[in-house]
Amino acid sequence: MNVYPRILRYVKPYWLALSGSIFCILLFTLLSGASLIAVVPFLNTLFKVSSESPALTSPDQAAPSGLSQVPTQLGRQLDTLKEKVSQWLLGGDRREALLRLCGVILLLIFLKNLFDYFQAYLMARVEQGIIKDLRNDLYRHLNELSLGYFSRTRTGQLISRITNDVNLVNGGVSAGFVTLVKNPLLILAYLGMAFYLSWELTLAALLILPTSLLLIGFIGSRLRRASSFSQEKMAEVTSVLQETISGVRVVKAFAMEEFEMRKFRTVANDYFKALLHITRVSKLAGPLTEFLGAIVGVGILWFGGQQVLAGEGLSPGEFMLFLLAIFSLMQPVKELSSVNTRLQEAAAAGERIFEILELEPEVVSLPGAKKIECFERGIRFERVSFAYENEETVSSTEVLRDISFEVKKGEILAIVGPSGAGKSTLVDLLPRFYDPQQGRILLDDLDLREIEVKNLRRLMGIVTQETILFHDSVRNNIAYGLQEISQEKLIQAAEAANAHRFIIELPRGYDTVIGERGVKLSGGQRQRLAIARALLKNPPILILDEATSALDSESEMLVQQAIERLMVNRTSFVIAHRLSTILHAHQIIVLDKGRIVQRGTHDELLNQKGIYQKLYKMQFRA
Repeated sequence: MNVYPRILRYVKPYWLALSGSIFCILLFTLLSGASLIAVVPFLNTLFKVSSESPALTSPDQAAPSGLSQVPTQLGRQLDTLKEKVSQWLLGGDRREALLRLCGVILLLIFLKNLFDYFQAYLMARVEQGIIKDLRNDLYRHLNELSLGYFSRTRTGQLISRITNDVNLVNGGVSAGFVTLVKNPLLILAYLGMAFYLSWELTLAALLILPTSLLLIGFIGSRLRRASSFSQEKMAEVTSVLQETISGVRVVKAFAMEEFEMRKFRTVANDYFKALLHITRVSKLAGPLTEFLGAIVGVGILWFGGQQVLAGEGLSPGEFMLFLLAIFSLMQPVKELSSVNTRLQEAAAAGERIFEILELEPEVVSLPGAKKIECFERGIRFERVSFAYENEETVSSTEVLRDISFEVKKGEILAIVGPSGAGKSTLVDLLPRFYDPQQGRILLDDLDLREIEVKNLRRLMGIVTQETILFHDSVRNNIAYGLQEISQEKLIQAAEAANAHRFIIELPRGYDTVIGERGVKLSGGQRQRLAIARALLKNPPILILDEATSALDSESEMLVQQAIERLMVNRTSFVIAHRLSTILHAHQIIVLDKGRIVQRGTHDELLNQKGIYQKLYKMQFRA
């Protein structure tokens, strides 16, 4: 997968800042060359050497060997320009010339660094903007993916992609639009200066180039694989860290700290080895390129120095400028040799990011999906079968098989059965967390797949067996997803869920922040807040998955009364292990191994031999 065109899409909104950055790079390059040239007349003036620098040679002086290649007319124009610059800079006595040269050098260096600063600022705007947009798109897309994707993917891997991988892509953007623009321009400027002075010596210096390119290409091919592997190891580190922190209560309860530390050390060591491998490969390019350049540079020093001492070829001033230009090439060439490393890392990270961005949600609103505000008759399951991924054929591993029943509007349907019977999966089909592979679910006579997904879910209030709360205030957790809820309605919902009393006893009442996943509250308190959240939404359809499981006896009785009042004239699906909570359900279905094995009212099922009677006797045996 070629990720670079995909990354370039994120550059387009920042083309103006990028253009400004490239313009500043161009000015920086020109000023870098000018400041380098300005050093030679300074040295000539300081050491009382006649002006021989190519930028300041008078028209009647002999041109260096490279100048003979310049066309006659262009040469005359350059000679005239140099004469004027030389007269302005070097006119008057040496002290005045020295002062002017110092001022010019200072001005050139100031302007060079000023444009370097502007370039860095504008490029940071581009880079950080791309990071922001990429993270926003990645986070938005993650929220749009279906629940099935999250059940197959570790949370730590997703966190790693939205943090570490995006940073690596940013490094590639920086390399592509700064290093690949700035350093080639500097190389061209210095090479142009060197060719102008002596094309023979410059060609000798370029003997390093083919070897460097082959070296960089070889290193880059190995780096892409190594970088992808290291990012996978970083995702494992993040996953272990996230799982340990989330399950710290269980870790401590089972005294498994040493085990978790060993596991973390293992993945951290794997990541360490992967990074060392990348470093071992990537850091070869710069030193080797620089060493090869030093070999060529020393050769030029020896050969060119002999010519200068013999009075042949370049003058001492010209040779000094040539050396400055050649040795100034080393830094941009060295930086350029590391570009491939960063580009390969960015490509590997980009593949992982766009792998997510290009995933299609499994549950989507169909074109022309309808929006409804309510329903009139009821909900009907027609021969519904469902299997999780890789379980799409009818087999013993199917979660639900051939489920058919109807719940009229305003009725309470209770769903019971042993663990693993498919109760939670059954109610997950209602808000379309998943779609059945066979059969259909109708709201009145409308297939749920014909209803806009968000609109369908707004009709439902859900309290899950696992209480999900956020690191926010009590108020915002209860009013989650609702705007401008009055304090009066908030309190009514809390009172109905038997939560108001403990809320007002908190340090800041309804404004108390309850910690991540409500860690500052007891299990029963967390459950009551979740129930209050569903009560406040006041939906026409209720889904209660063991909603009272974490409550003590007194709270369970009060909340059960509140739920029963709330269920009046509402269609409710109640999963319950405690049969005492569903005695007044209009209809009870009993699931076992994904099939409906019994159905009826509490009294009817109690008089039948089967799972329901067995469960009832087990719970009320005392």
